[in-house]
Amino acid sequence: MSINTTGTSTTTSGVISLERELSWQESALCAQTGADFFFPAPGSSTREAKQLCGACEGREACLSYALDNDERFGVWGGLSEKERQRLRRNRA
Repeated sequence: MSINTTGTSTTTSGVISLERELSWQESALCAQTGADFFFPAPGSSTREAKQLCGACEGREACLSYALDNDERFGVWGGLSEKERQRLRRNRA
């Protein structure tokens, strides 16, 4: 059986796999904090967000998600935009 979401066709097993892949978000500490905390204004400190990420069980999954999906803004998995960009370059 296929499910059509926004014009793409996905099997139900694909949906289950996606839900499992994103399950870390339910218990992530950022889900209990405002988004502005992780998407600060340009030039603002990311220190507090990174500290919260350091205590989060989903940090590695979050970082992996950000890298896999080319998230370019905000703090993901304890890394800023520039830090993730540097990590991508070093991986290549």
